Amino acid sequence: MPAAPSIYRDWRNLPETARSATVALGNFDGVHLGHAHVLRTAHAARPDTPLAVLTFEPHPREHFRPDDPPFRLTLSAERAAALGSLGVRIVYELAFDAAFSLMPAEAFIGEVLHAGLGAKHLVSGPDFAFGHRRGGGTAFLAERAETLGIGFTAAQMLTDAGGPISSSRIRRLLQDGYPERAASELGRPWAIVGSVAHGDKRGRTIGFPTANIPLGRHLEPARGVYAVTVKLPDGAVMPGVANIGRRPTVNAGPESRLEVNLFDFSGDLYGQELSVSLHAFLRSERRFAGLDELKAAIAADAAQARTVLGG
Repeated sequence: MPAAPSIYRDWRNLPETARSATVALGNFDGVHLGHAHVLRTAHAARPDTPLAVLTFEPHPREHFRPDDPPFRLTLSAERAAALGSLGVRIVYELAFDAAFSLMPAEAFIGEVLHAGLGAKHLVSGPDFAFGHRRGGGTAFLAERAETLGIGFTAAQMLTDAGGPISSSRIRRLLQDGYPERAASELGRPWAIVGSVAHGDKRGRTIGFPTANIPLGRHLEPARGVYAVTVKLPDGAVMPGVANIGRRPTVNAGPESRLEVNLFDFSGDLYGQELSVSLHAFLRSERRFAGLDELKAAIAADAAQARTVLGG
C-alpha cells in the first residue's frame, strides 16, 4: 500500500526534505484519470526527484463564490490519500485566503515556487491560471521558470470520445445520475466521506436502520436511491443501499443528506467516519403515500442493490 504523502500548508521555512521536488500544479478535485495523466507526465519529466502536488484549500471557487452550492468531489484528506496512491510523496496544500488571492503571478513563481519550495521542475495542464485576477498562465509560467532555472513541462489534457476528462464533466455525470460513468473517469467509484450524525431514527421503526451522513461540502449528486459499498473505520467494506435527498415522505426538510442502510450489519456507528461509494443509481427520490408504501419500496430497493452488487 503506498505511503501517505507528507502535507505542508505553508511554503515558508520548509525542511530540506520537502524541497527540490517536481511539482504538479492544480486543484486536483476528484483526482481523476486526467489528473493521473498529469502526474505520470510529471514523474516522467524528472524521475530522479520526489513527486509533489501544489494545491489549495479551500478551492479558490469556494473563496470567491462562498454562496454557491457545494461542489467538491473530494475534500482535503481524501484528495491527499488519492494523490498518495498515485505516487505523490509531498502535498503542498496552501491556504487560499484573501491575502493569497492578491498575490501577483510573478510573486507566486518567485516567492512560492522558487524561493519557498525550491522546485526543480514544474508541470501544469493547459488551463492552469494563477496569481491575482488569474494574471498568469502556462506560457508565463514556462517563461519565468526558465529564467529561474526551473524545468517546465506542459501536460496535455487526457481526452476520450466525449472530449477532455475534467472535474466539471464528472460533476455533471453525478448530478445527472450516472455514477458508473463518473467512476470510469475517476478510476474508482465516487465516494462521500463523512461522520455519522444522529437522525430521527425513523428507519429503525420500519426495519431499515440507517447511518445519516451530512453531505457537507460535497457535491450533491442526483437525488434518489443508490447501490453502495461502505468502508468502515477498521477498513472493512460492507454492501448497502442509500438514499440521497430530502426524504419527501417523512420530512421534506430543506437540507439534503445521505442515509445508508448497511446489509447484515449491527453496531453503533455514531460519530465514526464512513466512506460511502456510489455504484449504481436505482431510482429517483419520490414521495410515498405512507410508511407502509415507503417500507415496501425500501425493501425492493435493497433487493435490487444486492443484485447490482453481486449478492
